[in-house]
Amino acid sequence: MLQAAVGLDIGGTNIKAGLVREDGVILYDMMAPTNAEKGKDQLLDSIAEAAASCMEQARNYTNIEVTGIGMGTAGFITLAGAIGSATANLPDWKGTPLRAEMERRLHLPAQLENDVNVLAIGEMWQGAGRGLTDFLCVSLGTGVGGSIITNGHTYRGRSGYAGAFGHQIIQLGGHPCTCGSKGCWEQYASVTSLKRQVLAAGQPAWADDPRQLFAQAEVGNETAKILINDYAEFIAIGLTNLIHLYNPPAIIIGGAISEQGDALLRPVRKHIERYTMDGFADHPPLPILPARLGNRAGIIGAAKLILT
Repeated sequence: MLQAAVGLDIGGTNIKAGLVREDGVILYDMMAPTNAEKGKDQLLDSIAEAAASCMEQARNYTNIEVTGIGMGTAGFITLAGAIGSATANLPDWKGTPLRAEMERRLHLPAQLENDVNVLAIGEMWQGAGRGLTDFLCVSLGTGVGGSIITNGHTYRGRSGYAGAFGHQIIQLGGHPCTCGSKGCWEQYASVTSLKRQVLAAGQPAWADDPRQLFAQAEVGNETAKILINDYAEFIAIGLTNLIHLYNPPAIIIGGAISEQGDALLRPVRKHIERYTMDGFADHPPLPILPARLGNRAGIIGAAKLILT
């Protein structure tokens, strides 16, 4: 009998769910609306229904046993498996004992992690982090999130909130941040901030789809190349702080923007070489790698919370 787990990637708009075998193969996956605007109870119903759909699919396999449900969602997660903070898309989320609630509804063990920790776990198991036991993971999206992997495990910190890399302050009195501070790294290195910079340069089409920005740079558009270089420098400034603090063996960059690969990471590496002290990112060069699992990372990483 092979073990499998349900992996749930809970976002503000959609829930991605999958049935994942112990070797990392996704046997079934689906997506359903989060329905967050209908309130917390409806959201919990949507999560349970997505998990139940995957559990039902397992009945099609005579050699599969579902052993639990792993979940990843945005925000801070307490050590007790509850939601420690609300997000803009999930405003009623704070304090929800999500792990206990899913165990009560579905009668299986459940685990809950922050979405970037789940990304890092998935990449360590089946993606860019295979073979690594120590690395940092940074996700560039609406904000900037982080995860610390040490000795093959997620470092959670005193309250479970470790990895809030996006809220290191890199500019005194800088752009206001959603956290209430000013000058946080995510106000300069998130995809949201890239879109703001592109709009300021008078290029709304590139802001709507950053892939167009990189396509224009590839054919020699100077404005596009300058925008990418400036954005890469902001990424590098925050990464330099992390490199000097942790001296990591590798860094994995996630989020949809990481799909641009070396078009983004080449200038990031160039700026890191300039900013880091000798020995931190050279001899040999520090691997700064794009995530490989794409939109499957959340499902795979969440399932791995169970498939240990």
